[in-house]
Amino acid sequence: MQREHVRRGFTISHQKVVLEIDFSGSLWGYTELTVVPASKDLKTLHLHSRQCTIHSVTVASHPADFVYHDPLANLNISNPQDVHVHPELKRKVYSALAEGDEGELSIAIPREVSFRQSGHIAAGIMSEAATPEPQTPGPMFQPTLPVPEFNPITVNIAYSVRNPADGLQFVLPTDAYPYRVPHVYTTPSCPDAARCWVPCIDNLWEKCTWEFEFVVPRFLEQREDTPVDDEEPLEGESPTVVVCSGELVEQVAHPYNSNKTIFLFSQSTLTSVQHIAFAAGPFYVHPIPADLSAAEDASGTTQPLMHAFCLPGHEGLLANSISFMRSAMSYYSTEFGSYPFGSHKLVFVDEMPTQRFDSATLSLVTVDLLYGEDAIDQVFETRHCLSHALACQWMGINIQPKTWSDTWLVNGLGLYIAGLFTRKLLGNNEYRFKLKKDMERVLQLDNGSMPPICQPQQLDPPDSVTLPFIDLKAPLVLHILDRRLGKSGTSLGLSRVLPKVFLSAISGEMPNNLISTHSFLRTCRKVSGIDPRSFAEQWIYGSGCPTFGFSATFNRKKMAVEISMRQDAPAFKVHENNEVGKALMKPVPFFEGQMTIRIHEADGTPYEHVLDIRSPYKRYEVPFNTKYKRVRRNTKRYLARQAAAQAAAEGDAEAAAAMDMVDMGFGLEIWENEKERENWKVADWTEEDEQNMAGQTYEWIRIDADFEWIAAIAFDQKDYMWVSQLQRDRDVVAQYEAIQELSKAQNPIISSTLTKTVLVSNYYYRIRSEAAQALVSCAIQRLEWLGLFHLFKLFLRYCYEPDNPKPDLFSHTYVPRPNDFSDYAEYFVRKSLIRAISRVRFENGKTPPIIRQFLVDQLRYNDNTSNPYSDAFYICTVISALACATISTVPPERGEFTATDSQPVQDAQDAELLKQALAEVDRYRSMDRLIPTYHNVVTVAVIEFHLMFSVANLIPHDPRTFFPLTREGNYTQVRMAAFDYLFLTKWYTPKVMRYILAVTANDPSRIIRRHVAQNACLSLALLVSMGEVKTLKETESVLIEEDGNGAEKAKENKKSDMDLMIKAFRKDRELGKSEVIRESLMPIALAPETDHEVRWCLLKVADLLIRGAEEAPPKVTIHLPPTPVTESAPPIPSVKLPLKSRPTIKTTGGPPTRTPTLPFAGTPKLKLPPSSVQGDHSTRTHSAAASPVLDRRDTFTVPKLPPPKKAPAPEKKKPQHVPKAQSAGMSLNDLRACRNALKKLQTHKRATVFLQPVDPVRDHAPSYFEVIKNPMDLSTMNAKLESGKYKDRFAFEDDFRLVISNAKFYNPPGTYVYNEALALETFFDKQWVRINKTLEAADRAAQPRAANPPPAPVKAAPATRAPSDSRPAESPASATPAASRPSIKLKVGGATLSETPSKPATKAKGKKAQPREPAPPPRPPTPVIDDGSADLLEEVIAIERQKDQGRKQRTTHSTEKEKEKHAPKLVIGKRKKPFEDQTEDEILALATPSKKERPAPPTPVAGQSSAASTPAPKARHNGVPHTNGSAVQTSKAKTVKATTVAPSEPATEVPQRASAKGKEKEVATPVVTPRATTPAKPKKAVVQATPVNEKKCREILKMLMKVPEARIFLKPVDPIMDGCPTYYDEIKEPMDFGTMSTKLSEGTYTTMEDFARDVGHIFRNCRTFNPPTTYPVNCADVVERVFKKEWAKAMEKKLAWNEKRSLQAIMNKLVADPISFVFREPVDPELLGIPTYFDIIPRKDARDLRTIRQKLDADKYDCVEAWEADMDLMINNAITFNGAESEVGRIAVVMRNKYKELASGLKSTAMKRKGSDKGTPQPSKRMKLS
Repeated sequence: MQREHVRRGFTISHQKVVLEIDFSGSLWGYTELTVVPASKDLKTLHLHSRQCTIHSVTVASHPADFVYHDPLANLNISNPQDVHVHPELKRKVYSALAEGDEGELSIAIPREVSFRQSGHIAAGIMSEAATPEPQTPGPMFQPTLPVPEFNPITVNIAYSVRNPADGLQFVLPTDAYPYRVPHVYTTPSCPDAARCWVPCIDNLWEKCTWEFEFVVPRFLEQREDTPVDDEEPLEGESPTVVVCSGELVEQVAHPYNSNKTIFLFSQSTLTSVQHIAFAAGPFYVHPIPADLSAAEDASGTTQPLMHAFCLPGHEGLLANSISFMRSAMSYYSTEFGSYPFGSHKLVFVDEMPTQRFDSATLSLVTVDLLYGEDAIDQVFETRHCLSHALACQWMGINIQPKTWSDTWLVNGLGLYIAGLFTRKLLGNNEYRFKLKKDMERVLQLDNGSMPPICQPQQLDPPDSVTLPFIDLKAPLVLHILDRRLGKSGTSLGLSRVLPKVFLSAISGEMPNNLISTHSFLRTCRKVSGIDPRSFAEQWIYGSGCPTFGFSATFNRKKMAVEISMRQDAPAFKVHENNEVGKALMKPVPFFEGQMTIRIHEADGTPYEHVLDIRSPYKRYEVPFNTKYKRVRRNTKRYLARQAAAQAAAEGDAEAAAAMDMVDMGFGLEIWENEKERENWKVADWTEEDEQNMAGQTYEWIRIDADFEWIAAIAFDQKDYMWVSQLQRDRDVVAQYEAIQELSKAQNPIISSTLTKTVLVSNYYYRIRSEAAQALVSCAIQRLEWLGLFHLFKLFLRYCYEPDNPKPDLFSHTYVPRPNDFSDYAEYFVRKSLIRAISRVRFENGKTPPIIRQFLVDQLRYNDNTSNPYSDAFYICTVISALACATISTVPPERGEFTATDSQPVQDAQDAELLKQALAEVDRYRSMDRLIPTYHNVVTVAVIEFHLMFSVANLIPHDPRTFFPLTREGNYTQVRMAAFDYLFLTKWYTPKVMRYILAVTANDPSRIIRRHVAQNACLSLALLVSMGEVKTLKETESVLIEEDGNGAEKAKENKKSDMDLMIKAFRKDRELGKSEVIRESLMPIALAPETDHEVRWCLLKVADLLIRGAEEAPPKVTIHLPPTPVTESAPPIPSVKLPLKSRPTIKTTGGPPTRTPTLPFAGTPKLKLPPSSVQGDHSTRTHSAAASPVLDRRDTFTVPKLPPPKKAPAPEKKKPQHVPKAQSAGMSLNDLRACRNALKKLQTHKRATVFLQPVDPVRDHAPSYFEVIKNPMDLSTMNAKLESGKYKDRFAFEDDFRLVISNAKFYNPPGTYVYNEALALETFFDKQWVRINKTLEAADRAAQPRAANPPPAPVKAAPATRAPSDSRPAESPASATPAASRPSIKLKVGGATLSETPSKPATKAKGKKAQPREPAPPPRPPTPVIDDGSADLLEEVIAIERQKDQGRKQRTTHSTEKEKEKHAPKLVIGKRKKPFEDQTEDEILALATPSKKERPAPPTPVAGQSSAASTPAPKARHNGVPHTNGSAVQTSKAKTVKATTVAPSEPATEVPQRASAKGKEKEVATPVVTPRATTPAKPKKAVVQATPVNEKKCREILKMLMKVPEARIFLKPVDPIMDGCPTYYDEIKEPMDFGTMSTKLSEGTYTTMEDFARDVGHIFRNCRTFNPPTTYPVNCADVVERVFKKEWAKAMEKKLAWNEKRSLQAIMNKLVADPISFVFREPVDPELLGIPTYFDIIPRKDARDLRTIRQKLDADKYDCVEAWEADMDLMINNAITFNGAESEVGRIAVVMRNKYKELASGLKSTAMKRKGSDKGTPQPSKRMKLS
């Protein structure tokens, strides 16, 4: 990265920028770069530049040619109007960003420019090209060859920037913000923001010196009379000021225009352009005075100049906010070396997208950090932020990371030294308390989900998700490193390391001022003498944090404390069984190191001991120092301590300090006065406790007393020991740990102790606040609400005294005194008490009414009139506490009988309190509108209050309430809160969504645009979890019963839940189907001015809501001769094809009525579904005369066949596309098995050494290739497998055996590699035996099928079908019950293509196909190689053969019609895979229900639809709705082989070959294939038609007419107006959408098929009249795609929700019944010892309750009978395999009777539903068709 210029060929030594700024939104000028060539061959300069208009370029004063292309500003996609192409846009954005890295501006160096060599430099000298680590003293071993050095050349670029979207922020007054002050500044709006305002080399590691010249108007306001140059500005006027990185050289008046001023800046330190910034505007300048006490230091150096700038109107806030900056500068300079630059500036600006932007000498800060004299809470954030900004000048600007993986070190050191200054400024207690809190946050986050903070292999910048975690953990890691170095070494930790680091940067010893983790750790080792490598491996290069469990016992015999330690690593456990996770996240399994424990012995003396942790569990014996058995009462030290305590109680401060006592509670009146103790209900230790305390040998033990670990530590010691730690230990971390432990104990003594902690002001205020929160644990009914009593009693100190000296605090009205927040500690304690009181709950989750009344009273009676400080944040705390208290913590019960939107039950008191709360909160909102608080924080709190109430359903969620606050003119934080309120309602209604998208595109505030875009994504997930968006699972699965497998299914359910959620989004009419989204999303994302974060968020929204269209690859068409040839097709260019694309065979010419079966003209389409492993083609044929052009690079014509009884000649076989992996002849099953085996081998833990070829150098085996002549490894095997080098699986096995034998031969027995080879071979043998058995069984099952393949069935039209369609064939081949063979679907757009071959093609599939007789007895065939070519040839032959046999079929019409009654009806569908593959695919389909695609309805549309770009219609019945009546249940057909079909499976298909799209795979049903012929006249259809649904048809028409391309189809063709006078001569049946709408209104359509036929007429007419690829035909393609999609939705059918729910309930009962135990899980032949099971019961027919339930849940059944058929099949399988008289057989009969009885009530309902419309579950709307 930092060596980029070596590749680039030049470096930049100096850059000058001259700009004139127009505050209306533009700037112009030039930049002059001094370029140092690295080679005389340099021809082109590539620079970065975006958004700029380049006017001219000169190189060495010669005009130069240049090319400027900003890829991000020129994003273009194939169809900008189609939102489905968002994946293409995402790819284009990535490509544009990658392209921009090379440089958007390319400058050709003119020929006149020559490079002159100025001399040589030694290669060994440090330069920017080399960044060696600091060298140890000694001779230089680097070669000192001379390197030529060239004279620099000057490149001048004149450019301008107008209305920039990134890099520059122009803030201008608007109608919404009329008083905003105009100003401009550089903003870090995107990672490449620097190139957006100046041409440069935009790289963090490219540094040069800089010179700036800014020309600005002298005043931004027009003056009545222009003063002379020396005149002072008038009062109230602010002259324009420019602040820039570097040092101000001078400010001069413009030589030609007195109304302008020129500012000159110079930066002499080498600086990256990414650390250059400027701001210009009428800023108020506040010089920060020098610290006089530090100015006269011994070195005599002067302090750097410091200035702060703010906009007019903020002057009063500026002085308070930056008052500490000079002390910060003094501290850093003293501790870490002199300031690396000459000055420092802070500029506070509006509309910053981040809190701060640090550059060299200058920090731009958001104006939100300014605060006034009355602020309290904001002080802490501002001081931390600004002190960190100054620290970054040392570490982050001057010193930079050497690689991106060193970011942790630079960020961590900056935060670490800023924390040290916080310790000086705010005290050690604040520093340590913050460290402890940060450690707890790290423990929560670093649980296995976060990577290490340093990943050397990571070459990219840290991800924005992990960067906040790195910034959190890095300073903690440096802190514990400091503690360990200081404890173990000779130094004082990092306080000696850091000055050396900073000194090396200033002195030039650090190469390029780049620091690496390695060099930093080496410096630590040199300074301290400690090797930090093990520390680095655990905490820097590893992830996770340990958890410790400690326990301690005192051994009186040994006089020692025995401490047991156990360590766990939660992050490692998460990835324990995940090798990939372990490799990526690098979780540390065990942390080692030293831990300090401190034992406070009974006489009060602390003794430190160091535990050396080297194992996960160990028992330590720590010696005890006090040699007395009764140590509490008999030591001089103890007696002296008692005397000091007495003196302290009497007020002796010195005695108190001497005794090291924190808790001065014994001096409090309530602990001394018996009456007060009674009033406060103070509890004392019991006598038994006192005795135990007196007998203890130590008072308490501190674990990790020196904060050397980031770890969760659980330590078990007595309550009184924790109390002693709280009261006696001065460390806030010890006190905090004690409070955390005491909060777990619920007893009166603990409550009293915590109360005392809150009262004693000696405690740090954050400890007192934590004690108040801990009191909540004691506010329980068992203790009679003692904790709540103490909280009220504590808060009573801030209220007026009650009249009654002993008031009932649970009914008292708390009227607070006027606020006085001058005591900061009491202010924070008071806020903590408010929060604690609101957390008290009854057991039912509700808050006691007195608490809600108390909080309402605090709002009602709050008085801040005499308080010098603002109470805005206090009011926010009370409002937030009131919301928390009103909402129950127990979620409402929701179930079948509970309305999901019912309000929580409230009594009259609850309702009254709710009313009061709303009234008070709204009053404060009105007050904040009139008298605004700091940043309108009260309004923000009110919005959050209403948001919580509406989410809890306490008030209706009305977005109109706060909608006005989302508009411009409101404060940014208020707008963000209002948008959050809007997003938690149904914001995706069209009008609101249009507003949301308009805001993301056009809002002037970048902060708002990003916030809205990000929350649009997040809110969708929130709305699902809240139940606002219903997923399919919620609407259907109502009855839920646990079956004991919840843990196993949790992971699967998580994925399926996500899939269901996305599916619900995409189907929702207001989300995925929203017209607003579809119209607006892409234009916004494509606009060049769109913010980069907004663009990514919009693409995320598109990913969620819109199914992405797969990009079509570039088409390559190869025209082959029209005659069949035997040569294979030429090699295809390596174009990656999406799996789902379907190539088409396009045809031209030929009469449309060539096929006699077509009821209307159209071109038939031979359509084969795609497969991931077969080269299937979607084909169109129409006549033998036509020459189809195959869209998939190869072409064939249909060969003429010899007489039917002869086998087709082998030379006529058309070569088909064979997948490359099968090119050597490997069968599909073998290929899958080998891929599966190889995948398991590669992921095996013992396969590491066999994954890659042996490298003799890397693997230290120099003689390897001399010994091993045939090397082999798994990656080579993978390459051979995918390139088709294996002819079968046994060749694959041989190569693996070669890998193992090579390893055994080269490596001696007992070595590591030899043992790994043995282990891997054993694993492979087990897998291979199983694979062989499976494939042999599959081959046996395939034999009868190969011997007698049936004819190819065809797809019939839904509207009409000739009676002959259903006749059984008479040919000898078809009379035999046919085995399952791949079938094809002939889809004729709108036509009925019912031709089938009279007998099957007899060519065997294989590498060499041999002709054979049609019906010899079955014999073992040659190995089947399923490349798809034979299938396709047979199907084409079948089509041609039909034509010759039409007359024969007519003569046998009557005979066949009789036979039809006894034969099962032909079910037509897609080609299916061989049945041995179906089970695997079916399980796959069930595992991913979200990918399930619904069966598509019949689509009778003729014409050439673009099947390559649109998915084919899904499996369906032969034009019949999915009801059981559409096909004969083959389970009852006795004429078929003993295989049955489940009517559930989109039962319309002869299930032979399935597409690879994850759909349900049907059971193979051997049926007698009917021969289809067509009589001269079409007869009445025997297929059920779907009655017309006018509403659906109207919706389809409306959707089609909305498509822009449909406008040419909206009205009838006018031959004259449209310029087509011959139209009605060629088109005899004209049709258009307007005519269809009229026919629909008149009731002309009776069936849905009639409607679809007319739509088909429109497209067919268009294609008939217009040539292909013309505009009308393209429009027809687009509209047809929309029609198919909408038609599929309209005709979709599945089980009604109530039937599905009933069947689920029945299955739950069956699974719960003990009788069903044998049917619950799939049969495992190996586990049950029945290896022949699948020989008797084909795997495709196997059924069990789990499989049936999965199919039911995944909507695989279209009727109840389909489900029942699967249940019957399960029972019949059991009886077939076990016998009717066996125990299993008897159980099966009982089981059958049981489910028959349970399902009997559903059958009648199911019969009623037959043929009905699935989308209308109400019975009143169902229709039964005759």
